[in-house]
Amino acid sequence: MTNRRLDVVIRCVPTMRGGLFAVFLTLLLLCSGCVAPSVDTSSMQEDDDSELPSEACNGLVVLCLRTYDNVTFPETHNAFSTHQDGIYYPASNHQTGLDAQWAAGMRAFMIDTHYETLGDERVESVRLCHGDDDRGFSPCIYGNVDSVSWLSNLQSKMNENPRDVVTLLVENYVQPDHLLAVFEQANLREKMYLHTLNTPWPTLQEMIEQETNLVVFWEQGGDSSHPWVHDFLTYSWTTNYAEENTEDMNCDLLRGDVEQEVYHMNNWLRGPLGLSDPTRGDEANDVDFLVQRATECWQQHGKRPTFIAVDWWEDGDVVAAALAINQLEQLSD
Repeated sequence: MTNRRLDVVIRCVPTMRGGLFAVFLTLLLLCSGCVAPSVDTSSMQEDDDSELPSEACNGLVVLCLRTYDNVTFPETHNAFSTHQDGIYYPASNHQTGLDAQWAAGMRAFMIDTHYETLGDERVESVRLCHGDDDRGFSPCIYGNVDSVSWLSNLQSKMNENPRDVVTLLVENYVQPDHLLAVFEQANLREKMYLHTLNTPWPTLQEMIEQETNLVVFWEQGGDSSHPWVHDFLTYSWTTNYAEENTEDMNCDLLRGDVEQEVYHMNNWLRGPLGLSDPTRGDEANDVDFLVQRATECWQQHGKRPTFIAVDWWEDGDVVAAALAINQLEQLSD
């Protein structure tokens, strides 16, 4: 698997781990600091009548003219469930929270919304917590994050980085009106993109220009009274998750509509009691493994994964893997 062309503009981003990313930097001859190589735009403009933007979208100029479903976004599973946020194993999925994730290049986040106490169904009680309510009590007892504060932090980062398209997948356990109220309090409502089912997705540049660069999915089923949020299993699909070993991972459909263009390549391992395994993040998030698996999914389904979702994002380098996949215009013959 090789790049067909290395005509990429790289934005100045924090240093990333991963041997493959270092190889890309060497090939691009970045001699000092964070310097962007020149771009040959002629062949791109032959394929698209649009004028190539002068600024990058999600870190790469070539992504601006790609549709949302034709971009691979690095994604954190239970992004809020971190040691830094006061949620510890076995309820945690990462060590560090949104600030570090964003700085590294994460632009897609899975979050869970619950009421802090069962029966206290108020907007003020909505929290980000990891778990479900089946045991008769709120999983927020294991630790919780204020939903408005977390989303307001995301809103600030989006304002500071208006050339980035961001995605949220919400596992929602609160009333839809309360979820909407939380987004409104965080000043995110006006940024939300509304997609019409079975129509082409816009380019990143179009979403950015329209200032609707936030896509929100939820795992709650269709709700015509809340069209601002997209039913995850109607507008997209997902692979399996929490396998015992990396060799057990595949690209087959687990849930959703496989005919849809947007899909999540879930990529984390289970440990004791089926919980996420914090000891094998390096194995699951290895750059070469992620690129190989994403390529296999691309071959199987005819398109690159929209999201590579991981636990323990600090291990390995999912951001470098997504960059490598995004640099490929098509698979090699």
